[in-house]
Amino acid sequence: MTDQSPRILLVEDDASLRSLLTEELEIDGYSVDSANSFEQAVAVAMSRRPALVVSDLRLPDQNGLAILRRLQAEGITVPFIVVTAFGTVDQAVDALKAGADDFLTKPLSIDHLRLKVKRLLAHAAITSELEQYKSRNKPGSDHGLIGQSEAMSELRKQLERIARSQASVLVNGESGTGKELVAKAIHHESSRRDQPFIPVNCAGIPHELMESEFFGHEAGAFTGAKQARKGLFAEANGGTLLLDEIGEMSLALQAKLLRVLQEGQIKPVGADHEEAIDVRVIAATHVDLVKAVQQGEFREDLYYRLETLTLNVPPLRDRGEDIELLAMHFLREAAARHGRGFVRLSEVTSQVLADYPFPGNVRELASAMERAVTFCDGDTVQPDHLPVRIRKREAVAVEPANGRTSDNIAEWPTLDQIQQEYVEQVMGAVEGNKRRAAQILGVNRRTLYRWLAAEDQTL
Repeated sequence: MTDQSPRILLVEDDASLRSLLTEELEIDGYSVDSANSFEQAVAVAMSRRPALVVSDLRLPDQNGLAILRRLQAEGITVPFIVVTAFGTVDQAVDALKAGADDFLTKPLSIDHLRLKVKRLLAHAAITSELEQYKSRNKPGSDHGLIGQSEAMSELRKQLERIARSQASVLVNGESGTGKELVAKAIHHESSRRDQPFIPVNCAGIPHELMESEFFGHEAGAFTGAKQARKGLFAEANGGTLLLDEIGEMSLALQAKLLRVLQEGQIKPVGADHEEAIDVRVIAATHVDLVKAVQQGEFREDLYYRLETLTLNVPPLRDRGEDIELLAMHFLREAAARHGRGFVRLSEVTSQVLADYPFPGNVRELASAMERAVTFCDGDTVQPDHLPVRIRKREAVAVEPANGRTSDNIAEWPTLDQIQQEYVEQVMGAVEGNKRRAAQILGVNRRTLYRWLAAEDQTL
Protein backbone atom coordinates (compact mmCIF):
# COMPACT_ATOMS: atom_id res chain seq x y z
CA MET A 1 0.00 0.00 0.00
CA THR A 2 1.09 3.59 -0.63
CA ASP A 3 0.47 6.61 1.51
CA GLN A 4 -1.80 7.86 -1.28
CA SER A 5 -4.15 4.85 -1.02
CA PRO A 6 -7.60 5.82 0.28
CA ARG A 7 -7.84 4.70 3.91
CA ILE A 8 -10.93 2.74 4.92
CA LEU A 9 -12.07 2.02 8.47
CA LEU A 10 -13.80 -1.37 8.69
CA VAL A 11 -15.84 -1.93 11.87
CA GLU A 12 -16.97 -5.56 12.25
CA ASP A 13 -17.06 -7.78 15.34
CA ASP A 14 -17.10 -11.00 13.30
CA ALA A 15 -13.38 -11.77 13.02
CA SER A 16 -13.64 -14.03 9.97
CA LEU A 17 -15.80 -11.57 8.01
CA ARG A 18 -13.57 -8.69 9.08
CA SER A 19 -10.52 -10.59 7.77
CA LEU A 20 -12.25 -11.44 4.47
CA LEU A 21 -13.43 -7.88 3.82
CA THR A 22 -10.03 -6.45 4.72
CA GLU A 23 -8.37 -8.76 2.22
CA GLU A 24 -10.85 -7.93 -0.55
CA LEU A 25 -10.57 -4.19 -0.04
CA GLU A 26 -6.78 -4.32 0.05
CA ILE A 27 -6.83 -6.18 -3.26
CA ASP A 28 -8.59 -3.13 -4.69
CA GLY A 29 -5.72 -0.93 -3.50
CA TYR A 30 -7.18 0.53 -0.31
CA SER A 31 -5.43 0.84 3.05
CA VAL A 32 -7.69 -0.79 5.65
CA ASP A 33 -7.82 -0.15 9.39
CA SER A 34 -10.12 -2.49 11.32
CA ALA A 35 -11.99 -2.29 14.61
CA ASN A 36 -14.39 -4.61 16.43
CA SER A 37 -16.21 -2.15 18.72
CA PHE A 38 -17.51 1.40 19.01
CA GLU A 39 -14.70 2.56 21.30
CA GLN A 40 -11.98 1.06 19.15
CA ALA A 41 -13.53 2.45 15.97
CA VAL A 42 -13.72 5.99 17.35
CA ALA A 43 -10.13 5.82 18.57
CA VAL A 44 -8.90 4.64 15.17
CA ALA A 45 -10.98 7.21 13.29
CA MET A 46 -9.70 10.08 15.43
CA SER A 47 -6.06 9.10 14.95
CA ARG A 48 -6.09 7.80 11.36
CA ARG A 49 -8.79 9.96 9.72
CA PRO A 50 -10.26 7.45 7.23
CA ALA A 51 -11.57 8.41 3.80
CA LEU A 52 -14.57 6.08 4.26
CA VAL A 53 -16.14 3.95 7.01
CA VAL A 54 -17.84 0.57 6.64
CA SER A 55 -19.55 -0.42 9.91
CA ASP A 56 -21.74 -3.23 11.13
CA LEU A 57 -24.95 -1.91 12.67
CA ARG A 58 -24.82 -4.20 15.74
CA LEU A 59 -21.62 -3.96 17.78
CA PRO A 60 -20.84 -5.40 21.23
CA ASP A 61 -20.86 -2.02 22.96
CA GLN A 62 -22.94 0.31 20.75
CA ASN A 63 -25.09 0.72 17.66
CA GLY A 64 -22.94 1.29 14.57
CA LEU A 65 -24.71 4.59 13.88
CA ALA A 66 -23.26 5.87 17.15
CA ILE A 67 -19.88 5.91 15.38
CA LEU A 68 -21.35 8.09 12.65
CA ARG A 69 -22.86 10.51 15.17
CA ARG A 70 -19.62 10.70 17.14
CA LEU A 71 -17.61 11.50 14.02
CA GLN A 72 -20.15 14.16 13.04
CA ALA A 73 -19.86 15.69 16.50
CA GLU A 74 -16.09 15.82 16.06
CA GLY A 75 -16.45 17.54 12.70
CA ILE A 76 -15.28 14.49 10.74
CA THR A 77 -17.45 14.01 7.67
CA VAL A 78 -16.70 10.93 5.58
CA PRO A 79 -18.77 8.53 3.46
CA PHE A 80 -20.39 5.96 5.76
CA ILE A 81 -21.77 2.52 4.82
CA VAL A 82 -23.91 0.59 7.31
CA VAL A 83 -24.00 -3.22 7.13
CA THR A 84 -26.38 -5.46 9.07
CA ALA A 85 -27.69 -9.01 9.14
CA PHE A 86 -31.08 -7.81 10.41
CA GLY A 87 -31.97 -5.23 7.80
CA THR A 88 -35.42 -3.68 7.69
CA VAL A 89 -36.83 -0.76 5.75
CA ASP A 90 -37.14 1.28 8.96
CA GLN A 91 -33.50 0.66 9.83
CA ALA A 92 -32.40 1.70 6.37
CA VAL A 93 -34.44 4.90 6.59
CA ASP A 94 -33.04 5.68 10.05
CA ALA A 95 -29.49 5.11 8.80
CA LEU A 96 -29.93 7.40 5.81
CA LYS A 97 -31.58 10.09 7.92
CA ALA A 98 -28.66 9.92 10.35
CA GLY A 99 -26.32 10.72 7.48
CA ALA A 100 -25.20 7.28 6.31
CA ASP A 101 -24.57 7.09 2.59
CA ASP A 102 -25.67 3.50 2.06
CA PHE A 103 -27.26 0.54 3.85
CA LEU A 104 -26.29 -3.04 2.93
CA THR A 105 -27.63 -6.30 4.31
CA LYS A 106 -25.98 -9.62 5.03
CA PRO A 107 -25.25 -12.05 3.50
CA LEU A 108 -23.08 -9.40 1.95
CA SER A 109 -22.22 -9.31 -1.74
CA ILE A 110 -18.55 -8.41 -1.63
CA ASP A 111 -18.62 -7.25 -5.24
CA HIS A 112 -21.55 -4.97 -4.42
CA LEU A 113 -19.68 -3.53 -1.45
CA ARG A 114 -16.60 -2.92 -3.57
CA LEU A 115 -18.68 -1.06 -6.15
CA LYS A 116 -20.33 1.06 -3.44
CA VAL A 117 -16.96 1.91 -1.91
CA LYS A 118 -15.57 2.93 -5.29
CA ARG A 119 -18.53 5.21 -6.06
CA LEU A 120 -18.63 6.83 -2.64
CA LEU A 121 -14.92 7.60 -2.74
CA ALA A 122 -15.36 9.08 -6.23
CA HIS A 123 -18.15 11.31 -4.85
CA ALA A 124 -15.95 12.35 -1.92
CA ALA A 125 -13.23 13.23 -4.42
CA ILE A 126 -15.70 15.53 -6.23
CA THR A 127 -16.49 17.28 -2.95
CA SER A 128 -12.80 17.71 -2.24
CA GLU A 129 -12.31 18.99 -5.78
CA LEU A 130 -14.93 21.67 -5.15
CA GLU A 131 -13.10 22.79 -2.00
CA GLN A 132 -9.80 22.92 -3.86
CA TYR A 133 -11.46 24.75 -6.73
CA LYS A 134 -12.78 27.36 -4.30
CA SER A 135 -9.41 27.74 -2.58
CA ARG A 136 -7.56 28.16 -5.89
CA ASN A 137 -9.91 30.88 -7.03
CA LYS A 138 -10.38 34.08 -5.09
CA PRO A 139 -14.00 34.98 -4.35
CA GLY A 140 -15.54 36.24 -7.57
CA SER A 141 -12.54 35.37 -9.74
CA ASP A 142 -14.47 32.59 -11.48
CA HIS A 143 -17.43 34.96 -12.01
CA GLY A 144 -19.76 32.10 -11.03
CA LEU A 145 -18.70 30.06 -14.08
CA ILE A 146 -18.00 26.86 -12.17
CA GLY A 147 -16.86 23.72 -13.95
CA GLN A 148 -13.77 21.89 -15.09
CA SER A 149 -15.16 20.12 -18.13
CA GLU A 150 -13.49 20.53 -21.50
CA ALA A 151 -16.44 22.63 -22.68
CA MET A 152 -16.05 25.09 -19.80
CA SER A 153 -12.27 25.26 -20.16
CA GLU A 154 -12.70 26.21 -23.81
CA LEU A 155 -15.36 28.79 -22.90
CA ARG A 156 -13.01 30.46 -20.40
CA LYS A 157 -10.18 30.62 -22.96
CA GLN A 158 -12.42 32.30 -25.52
CA LEU A 159 -13.88 34.62 -22.88
CA GLU A 160 -10.44 35.89 -21.85
CA ARG A 161 -9.54 36.69 -25.47
CA ILE A 162 -12.85 38.40 -26.19
CA ALA A 163 -12.62 40.47 -22.99
CA ARG A 164 -9.48 42.16 -24.35
CA SER A 165 -11.39 43.46 -27.36
CA GLN A 166 -13.74 46.45 -27.53
CA ALA A 167 -15.98 44.95 -30.24
CA SER A 168 -19.58 43.89 -29.78
CA VAL A 169 -20.19 40.29 -28.70
CA LEU A 170 -22.93 37.77 -29.42
CA VAL A 171 -23.51 35.17 -26.69
CA ASN A 172 -25.52 32.14 -27.81
CA GLY A 173 -26.95 29.55 -25.47
CA GLU A 174 -30.09 27.78 -24.32
CA SER A 175 -32.19 29.28 -21.56
CA GLY A 176 -30.66 28.75 -18.14
CA THR A 177 -27.09 28.17 -19.30
CA GLY A 178 -25.76 31.36 -17.69
CA LYS A 179 -25.48 33.82 -20.58
CA GLU A 180 -25.73 36.82 -18.25
CA LEU A 181 -22.92 35.41 -16.09
CA VAL A 182 -20.79 35.10 -19.21
CA ALA A 183 -21.57 38.70 -20.16
CA LYS A 184 -20.65 39.90 -16.67
CA ALA A 185 -17.40 37.93 -16.83
CA ILE A 186 -16.50 39.59 -20.14
CA HIS A 187 -17.17 43.00 -18.59
CA HIS A 188 -15.18 42.33 -15.40
CA GLU A 189 -12.23 40.92 -17.34
CA SER A 190 -12.18 43.94 -19.68
CA SER A 191 -10.71 47.41 -19.34
CA ARG A 192 -14.26 48.65 -18.65
CA ARG A 193 -14.52 46.70 -15.38
CA ASP A 194 -14.73 49.90 -13.25
CA GLN A 195 -17.55 51.34 -15.37
CA PRO A 196 -21.27 50.38 -15.33
CA PHE A 197 -22.57 46.99 -16.42
CA ILE A 198 -26.24 47.38 -17.36
CA PRO A 199 -28.24 44.23 -18.19
CA VAL A 200 -31.62 44.56 -19.90
CA ASN A 201 -34.04 41.86 -21.00
CA CYS A 202 -35.44 42.93 -24.35
CA ALA A 203 -38.34 40.48 -23.97
CA GLY A 204 -39.46 42.32 -20.84
CA ILE A 205 -39.87 45.77 -22.41
CA PRO A 206 -43.05 46.63 -24.34
CA HIS A 207 -42.17 47.33 -27.96
CA GLU A 208 -43.71 50.81 -27.86
CA LEU A 209 -41.41 51.79 -24.97
CA MET A 210 -38.19 50.24 -26.24
CA GLU A 211 -36.84 53.31 -28.02
CA SER A 212 -37.38 55.51 -24.98
CA GLU A 213 -35.90 52.89 -22.65
CA PHE A 214 -32.76 52.49 -24.73
CA PHE A 215 -32.12 56.05 -25.92
CA GLY A 216 -34.00 58.19 -23.38
CA HIS A 217 -36.42 61.00 -24.15
CA GLU A 218 -36.88 64.74 -23.83
CA ALA A 219 -39.60 66.33 -21.69
CA GLY A 220 -42.85 66.45 -23.65
CA ALA A 221 -41.64 63.98 -26.27
CA PHE A 222 -44.87 61.99 -25.82
CA THR A 223 -47.90 61.88 -23.55
CA GLY A 224 -46.76 61.34 -19.99
CA ALA A 225 -43.15 62.41 -20.59
CA LYS A 226 -43.18 65.23 -18.02
CA GLN A 227 -39.41 65.39 -17.70
CA ALA A 228 -36.34 64.32 -19.61
CA ARG A 229 -35.00 60.85 -18.89
CA LYS A 230 -31.68 59.16 -19.64
CA GLY A 231 -31.85 55.90 -21.53
CA LEU A 232 -30.00 52.66 -20.89
CA PHE A 233 -27.21 53.52 -23.36
CA ALA A 234 -26.50 56.77 -21.51
CA GLU A 235 -26.52 54.94 -18.16
CA ALA A 236 -24.01 52.41 -19.50
CA ASN A 237 -21.74 55.10 -21.01
CA GLY A 238 -18.12 54.03 -20.61
CA GLY A 239 -19.18 50.51 -19.65
CA THR A 240 -21.09 47.56 -21.03
CA LEU A 241 -24.74 47.10 -22.02
CA LEU A 242 -26.12 43.55 -22.13
CA LEU A 243 -29.05 43.17 -24.52
CA ASP A 244 -30.50 39.84 -23.40
CA GLU A 245 -32.94 38.09 -25.75
CA ILE A 246 -32.06 40.53 -28.51
CA GLY A 247 -34.19 38.50 -30.92
CA GLU A 248 -37.24 40.13 -29.30
CA MET A 249 -36.20 43.61 -30.47
CA SER A 250 -38.40 45.14 -33.18
CA LEU A 251 -36.96 45.55 -36.69
CA ALA A 252 -37.34 49.34 -36.44
CA LEU A 253 -35.31 49.47 -33.24
CA GLN A 254 -32.76 47.04 -34.71
CA ALA A 255 -32.07 49.64 -37.42
CA LYS A 256 -31.42 52.33 -34.79
CA LEU A 257 -29.23 49.96 -32.77
CA LEU A 258 -27.16 49.28 -35.89
CA ARG A 259 -26.62 53.01 -36.33
CA VAL A 260 -25.52 53.34 -32.68
CA LEU A 261 -22.98 50.56 -33.17
CA GLN A 262 -21.69 52.14 -36.36
CA GLU A 263 -21.67 55.80 -35.34
CA GLY A 264 -21.28 55.69 -31.53
CA GLN A 265 -24.14 58.18 -31.13
CA ILE A 266 -27.69 58.06 -29.78
CA LYS A 267 -30.68 60.33 -30.31
CA PRO A 268 -33.18 60.54 -27.41
CA VAL A 269 -36.86 60.53 -28.38
CA GLY A 270 -37.97 64.10 -29.07
CA ALA A 271 -34.39 65.45 -29.27
CA ASP A 272 -33.09 67.38 -32.29
CA HIS A 273 -29.48 66.43 -31.79
CA GLU A 274 -27.40 63.28 -31.23
CA GLU A 275 -25.21 62.48 -28.23
CA ALA A 276 -21.89 60.68 -28.38
CA ILE A 277 -21.68 57.54 -26.24
CA ASP A 278 -19.02 54.92 -25.59
CA VAL A 279 -20.73 51.61 -24.82
CA ARG A 280 -19.70 48.05 -25.50
CA VAL A 281 -22.75 46.00 -26.49
CA ILE A 282 -23.07 42.34 -25.60
CA ALA A 283 -26.10 40.68 -27.15
CA ALA A 284 -27.44 37.37 -25.88
CA THR A 285 -30.05 35.02 -27.26
CA HIS A 286 -31.36 31.47 -27.01
CA VAL A 287 -32.88 31.52 -30.51
CA ASP A 288 -31.16 30.82 -33.83
CA LEU A 289 -30.55 34.30 -35.23
CA VAL A 290 -29.48 32.88 -38.60
CA LYS A 291 -32.92 31.31 -38.94
CA ALA A 292 -34.49 34.55 -37.70
CA VAL A 293 -32.63 36.45 -40.47
CA GLN A 294 -33.88 33.96 -43.07
CA GLN A 295 -37.44 34.41 -41.80
CA GLY A 296 -37.16 38.20 -41.93
CA GLU A 297 -37.41 38.56 -38.13
CA PHE A 298 -33.87 39.90 -37.60
CA ARG A 299 -31.79 42.30 -39.66
CA GLU A 300 -28.97 40.62 -41.55
CA ASP A 301 -26.66 43.67 -41.33
CA LEU A 302 -27.13 43.86 -37.54
CA TYR A 303 -26.49 40.13 -37.19
CA TYR A 304 -23.16 40.38 -38.99
CA ARG A 305 -22.26 43.44 -36.91
CA LEU A 306 -22.82 41.43 -33.74
CA GLU A 307 -21.46 38.01 -34.67
CA THR A 308 -17.87 39.14 -35.24
CA LEU A 309 -17.12 37.87 -31.72
CA THR A 310 -19.37 34.95 -30.76
CA LEU A 311 -19.43 32.84 -27.61
CA ASN A 312 -21.46 29.65 -27.41
CA VAL A 313 -22.38 28.71 -23.84
CA PRO A 314 -22.62 24.89 -23.58
CA PRO A 315 -25.80 23.28 -22.24
CA LEU A 316 -25.48 21.32 -19.00
CA ARG A 317 -26.05 18.00 -20.78
CA ASP A 318 -22.71 18.58 -22.56
CA ARG A 319 -20.96 19.19 -19.22
CA GLY A 320 -21.70 15.87 -17.52
CA GLU A 321 -18.57 15.92 -15.37
CA ASP A 322 -19.55 19.36 -14.01
CA ILE A 323 -23.00 18.38 -12.71
CA GLU A 324 -21.88 17.09 -9.32
CA LEU A 325 -19.44 19.96 -8.83
CA LEU A 326 -22.16 22.49 -9.63
CA ALA A 327 -24.71 20.67 -7.47
CA MET A 328 -22.38 20.80 -4.48
CA HIS A 329 -21.75 24.50 -5.11
CA PHE A 330 -25.46 25.33 -5.22
CA LEU A 331 -26.09 23.07 -2.24
CA ARG A 332 -23.53 24.97 -0.13
CA GLU A 333 -24.96 28.32 -1.21
CA ALA A 334 -28.53 27.27 -0.42
CA ALA A 335 -27.50 25.81 2.95
CA ALA A 336 -25.81 29.10 3.86
CA ARG A 337 -28.92 31.09 2.93
CA HIS A 338 -31.07 28.80 5.08
CA GLY A 339 -28.64 28.94 8.01
CA ARG A 340 -27.92 25.23 7.67
CA GLY A 341 -24.69 23.39 8.41
CA PHE A 342 -22.92 20.99 6.10
CA VAL A 343 -25.22 19.36 3.53
CA ARG A 344 -24.07 16.76 1.04
CA LEU A 345 -25.43 14.52 -1.72
CA SER A 346 -25.95 10.81 -1.20
CA GLU A 347 -24.42 8.49 -3.77
CA VAL A 348 -27.86 7.62 -5.16
CA THR A 349 -28.77 11.31 -5.46
CA SER A 350 -25.57 12.03 -7.38
CA GLN A 351 -26.43 9.24 -9.80
CA VAL A 352 -29.99 10.53 -10.24
CA LEU A 353 -28.64 13.99 -11.10
CA ALA A 354 -26.08 12.54 -13.49
CA ASP A 355 -28.81 10.60 -15.33
CA TYR A 356 -31.13 13.59 -15.80
CA PRO A 357 -30.85 15.69 -19.03
CA PHE A 358 -31.58 19.08 -17.36
CA PRO A 359 -33.52 20.84 -20.11
CA GLY A 360 -33.54 23.91 -17.85
CA ASN A 361 -29.74 23.72 -17.64
CA VAL A 362 -27.80 25.29 -14.74
CA ARG A 363 -30.80 27.32 -13.61
CA GLU A 364 -32.84 24.13 -13.18
CA LEU A 365 -30.04 22.47 -11.19
CA ALA A 366 -29.72 25.48 -8.88
CA SER A 367 -33.48 25.45 -8.29
CA ALA A 368 -33.40 21.72 -7.52
CA MET A 369 -30.67 22.21 -4.91
CA GLU A 370 -32.64 25.03 -3.29
CA ARG A 371 -35.62 22.69 -2.98
CA ALA A 372 -33.42 19.87 -1.68
CA VAL A 373 -32.08 21.99 1.18
CA THR A 374 -35.61 23.11 2.03
CA PHE A 375 -36.96 19.55 2.33
CA CYS A 376 -33.84 17.81 3.71
CA ASP A 377 -34.07 17.40 7.50
CA GLY A 378 -30.64 15.81 7.93
CA ASP A 379 -27.27 16.56 6.38
CA THR A 380 -27.59 14.29 3.33
CA VAL A 381 -29.77 14.99 0.30
CA GLN A 382 -31.67 11.89 -0.82
CA PRO A 383 -33.54 11.43 -4.14
CA ASP A 384 -36.93 12.11 -2.50
CA HIS A 385 -35.73 15.63 -1.69
CA LEU A 386 -35.45 16.37 -5.43
CA PRO A 387 -38.29 17.51 -7.71
CA VAL A 388 -40.40 14.59 -8.96
CA ARG A 389 -39.48 15.25 -12.60
CA ILE A 390 -35.81 14.69 -11.79
CA ARG A 391 -36.43 11.59 -9.67
CA LYS A 392 -38.53 10.08 -12.45
CA ARG A 393 -36.36 11.50 -15.24
CA GLU A 394 -39.35 13.27 -16.74
CA ALA A 395 -37.87 16.37 -18.35
CA VAL A 396 -40.48 18.91 -19.40
CA ALA A 397 -40.26 21.31 -22.29
CA VAL A 398 -40.99 24.86 -21.10
CA GLU A 399 -43.15 27.07 -23.30
CA PRO A 400 -41.41 30.46 -23.57
CA ALA A 401 -43.37 33.64 -22.85
CA ASN A 402 -43.22 34.67 -26.52
CA GLY A 403 -45.21 31.61 -27.55
CA ARG A 404 -42.38 29.86 -29.36
CA THR A 405 -41.85 26.22 -28.59
CA SER A 406 -38.50 25.45 -26.96
CA ASP A 407 -36.10 23.47 -29.15
CA ASN A 408 -34.69 21.85 -26.02
CA ILE A 409 -36.97 18.78 -25.75
CA ALA A 410 -35.48 15.61 -24.27
CA GLU A 411 -35.54 12.50 -26.45
CA TRP A 412 -36.39 9.60 -24.21
CA PRO A 413 -34.95 6.09 -24.60
CA THR A 414 -37.08 2.97 -24.44
CA LEU A 415 -37.00 0.70 -21.39
CA ASP A 416 -34.97 -1.82 -23.40
CA GLN A 417 -32.40 0.88 -24.20
CA ILE A 418 -32.18 1.89 -20.52
CA GLN A 419 -31.69 -1.76 -19.53
CA GLN A 420 -29.04 -2.21 -22.20
CA GLU A 421 -27.18 0.90 -21.05
CA TYR A 422 -27.26 -0.20 -17.40
CA VAL A 423 -26.02 -3.71 -18.26
CA GLU A 424 -23.15 -2.14 -20.23
CA GLN A 425 -22.26 0.08 -17.24
CA VAL A 426 -22.22 -2.88 -14.85
CA MET A 427 -20.18 -5.02 -17.26
CA GLY A 428 -17.68 -2.20 -17.56
CA ALA A 429 -17.49 -1.75 -13.78
CA VAL A 430 -16.69 -5.45 -13.25
CA GLU A 431 -14.38 -5.57 -16.26
CA GLY A 432 -16.48 -8.13 -18.12
CA ASN A 433 -16.84 -10.62 -15.25
CA LYS A 434 -20.28 -12.10 -16.02
CA ARG A 435 -20.62 -13.85 -12.66
CA ARG A 436 -20.07 -10.64 -10.76
CA ALA A 437 -22.30 -8.68 -13.18
CA ALA A 438 -25.17 -11.16 -12.70
CA GLN A 439 -24.86 -10.81 -8.91
CA ILE A 440 -25.06 -7.01 -9.08
CA LEU A 441 -27.98 -7.08 -11.55
CA GLY A 442 -29.85 -9.61 -9.41
CA VAL A 443 -30.37 -12.11 -12.24
CA ASN A 444 -28.98 -15.54 -13.06
CA ARG A 445 -26.20 -15.86 -15.59
CA ARG A 446 -28.50 -17.41 -18.20
CA THR A 447 -30.61 -14.24 -18.20
CA LEU A 448 -27.51 -12.08 -18.44
CA TYR A 449 -26.22 -14.11 -21.40
CA ARG A 450 -29.58 -13.65 -23.11
CA TRP A 451 -29.45 -9.87 -22.58
CA LEU A 452 -25.89 -9.70 -23.90
CA ALA A 453 -26.83 -11.77 -26.95
CA ALA A 454 -29.74 -9.43 -27.68
CA GLU A 455 -27.38 -6.47 -27.33
CA ASP A 456 -24.94 -8.00 -29.83
CA GLN A 457 -27.74 -8.38 -32.37
CA THR A 458 -28.52 -4.66 -32.20
CA LEU A 459 -24.94 -3.55 -32.88
